Amino acid sequence: MPSNKSVSDAPITQFVNCRILRGSRLQREDLWVRSGSILDPEKLFFDEQGYADDRVDCEGSIMAPGFIDVQINGGYGVDFSEASEDVSAGVSLVSKKILQHGVTSFCPTLVTSPAAVYHKVLPQVKVHDGGAHGAGVLGLHLEGPFISAEKKGAHPERFLRTFQAGGIDDLMAAYGSLDNVAMVTLAPELAGSQSVVRELCRRGVTVSLGHSVANLSQAEEAVDQGASFITHLFNAMLPFHHRDPGIVGLLTSDRVPSGRTVFYGMIADGIHTNPAALRIAHRAHPEGLVLVTDAIMAMGLPPGRRTLGQQVIEIQGLHAYVAGTKTLSGSIATMDTCVRHFKHATGCSVEEALEAASLHPAQLLRLHHKGNLDYGSDADLVLLDDDLNLKATFISGEEVWKKAP
Repeated sequence: MPSNKSVSDAPITQFVNCRILRGSRLQREDLWVRSGSILDPEKLFFDEQGYADDRVDCEGSIMAPGFIDVQINGGYGVDFSEASEDVSAGVSLVSKKILQHGVTSFCPTLVTSPAAVYHKVLPQVKVHDGGAHGAGVLGLHLEGPFISAEKKGAHPERFLRTFQAGGIDDLMAAYGSLDNVAMVTLAPELAGSQSVVRELCRRGVTVSLGHSVANLSQAEEAVDQGASFITHLFNAMLPFHHRDPGIVGLLTSDRVPSGRTVFYGMIADGIHTNPAALRIAHRAHPEGLVLVTDAIMAMGLPPGRRTLGQQVIEIQGLHAYVAGTKTLSGSIATMDTCVRHFKHATGCSVEEALEAASLHPAQLLRLHHKGNLDYGSDADLVLLDDDLNLKATFISGEEVWKKAP
């Protein structure tokens, strides 16, 4: 047990023989954890004269912050956009399963749906911490219905909405409530959208731009109002054009306010984005890249027909299409797969690949205690080998998944 000078009787765990991702570089250091938080060993030794109760030998592994997925529509047979009687059970199942892929926190994502679906699903999903039961829920990501019909992708056009009432009233009519909502994706060219962006940001909701035909000036105006994310860059938006690069132009815009970062989601599954496009985005704006899975209910299931919200989806190999079309509809990729593919496709460093799945999404959601291994941060951790294959997942310093020997 800790010495009698310790500020707490809680046991202390020391992770040894590991390379810690801290300050954007891997460092050979031990990591100390107590009560779910990372400790400063100097204060522990000199101020408290404390010591470890337990030691975990990491066998030379990489230790990084747990992955955070801000866009995941479901998985393992669960569709978050399905208005079931027990939505929380589905969220719990997915949260447990994604531990094996290093995800320690996530935003359950709903695609464009009828108001009745939002009104039934949203009250059943609550923000909560992760643990042995599964990854933590950071809040909902509502992707639609205030998006462009022209760039609807797999979203059903009959349920799209505009801001007819001129603002937040339209959101409340569609969603019923913004409780437990972390992010909303909308099209900034819709009339009345700028006041909605401003009000959502005032309420602490992250605003993302996507499924849109916005030009660059419309996108920049939304950023001026507080928007800070781009939903799956390149997908469901105007293609880059040298005279008006559209939303993509935000990556190098000189109108982004000083001190602000525009983040952007990338589906690095080898299908949604060509490796050359991945490299262009990463080299233009590396500190803003956020890896997302955009996974649908078919993740973890064999090929066949599934659902995504109100649409029927057909899984063919690694592709998920709206049935009867070649319109991509989410992915079946896992986050650890995306991290490995991103590193391979871009040639980025191990540190950059890991931060794109941890530090950057945490910064996007303004979660200063997650996505890093700084002293005082949550001890949500992943252990990986040098090829970035997952070996173990920890939440609050407790092992919640371990690869079978």
